[in-house]
Amino acid sequence: MSAITTSPISSVGPAIQPTQLPLPGRGRSRLIRRQEGWGLKFVTPFVVIFLLFTVLPLCYAIYTSLYTNKLVGGKSFSGFANYSAIFANGAFWSGVVRVLIFAAIQIPVMLGLAFFFAVIFDLGLPRFGAFFRTVFFIPFAVPAVVGSVMWCFLLLPQFGPFTRLADTLGFTHTNFFSANLILPTIIVIVIWEWTGYNMIILYTALKMIPDDIVEAALIDGAPLRKIVFRIKLPMVRRAIVMLVFLNVIGSLQLFTEPQILGNFEPQAISFGFTPAIFIYNTAIGDLQDYQAAAAAVVLGLVVVVISVASLVLRVRKKGLA
Repeated sequence: MSAITTSPISSVGPAIQPTQLPLPGRGRSRLIRRQEGWGLKFVTPFVVIFLLFTVLPLCYAIYTSLYTNKLVGGKSFSGFANYSAIFANGAFWSGVVRVLIFAAIQIPVMLGLAFFFAVIFDLGLPRFGAFFRTVFFIPFAVPAVVGSVMWCFLLLPQFGPFTRLADTLGFTHTNFFSANLILPTIIVIVIWEWTGYNMIILYTALKMIPDDIVEAALIDGAPLRKIVFRIKLPMVRRAIVMLVFLNVIGSLQLFTEPQILGNFEPQAISFGFTPAIFIYNTAIGDLQDYQAAAAAVVLGLVVVVISVASLVLRVRKKGLA
C-alpha cells in the first residue's frame, strides 16, 4: 500500500511566493503616491485662490480693525475701541434688525413660490416644462444691478407702468420709493431675482425622490394634496433648511438693490439701511476705514454663527433621521 503525500502547493495554479505579498511598513505604493500627487495638483489652485481672496483679506480686515486713524500722528493701535463703537452704534444694529425683518418676510414667500412651481414642474403639469423652467431661471442670470435699474423704471412715480396700474385701481399718488414702501419694494425685487434659483434646487430635490414611493401612495388611493404635503415636502426638508440658511446669509449682505433704489429716492435709504450699506458709507463716505473694518468683522461673525448653526442643525437632523 503506497503512501499518499500531500503538497502545500496547489496544482491548480502557480504558487504564491511570500515575496509577492505586500508587507506592512514597506510604505505606500507608487500608484497611490501618484494619485495623491494628482489630487494635490487639482486642489492647489483652489487653495491658492481661497487664501489670496478670502483668508488674507479677512486677516487684513481684522488687523485694520484694531487701529484708529488720528488727525495728528497717523494711525495708532486702539485695540477693541472700534468694536466698542460698533456695538454702541444704533445705525448699524437698526440695519441688522431691518434685514432680519426683510428676511422674515421675503424668504418664506420666495420659498413658498419656489416650492409651488417646483411641484408643478415635477408633476409635469405644464407643457414645454424645460422652456418654462428656463424662463423662471432667467431673472437669476440677470445681474442684480441691471434688474434693480429695470425695476426702478417700472416703478417710477407718475410714469412707471406699475404706478399707473395703482392709480387705475384707486391707489393714487403711489410712490414705491417712499420710506414706507421702500422695504416692500426691495422684497418684491429680490423675490423676482431669486425665486427661479431656489425653484431649480427644489425641483432637483423632488426629482431625487424614488418613483416607487409615489406609485405606492397612488395605489393606496392617496390624493395629490397628501402626496405633495405628506410625502414630497418632508423628503425635501433638508434642501429647504439649506436654502433658508443660505438666504438668511444673503439677506445680511443685502446691498445692491437698496443702493440702486437710493439713487431714485435718497431720503428713503438711510446711512445704515443695511449692515453692508453702513460699512460702505462708513468707509467711503466718512473715510473711517478702520471702523468700517470692525463693522465688517462683526457682520462676518454673525454670518459665521448662522453658518455654524445651520451645520449643527443639519448634522443633528441627519443623526435623528
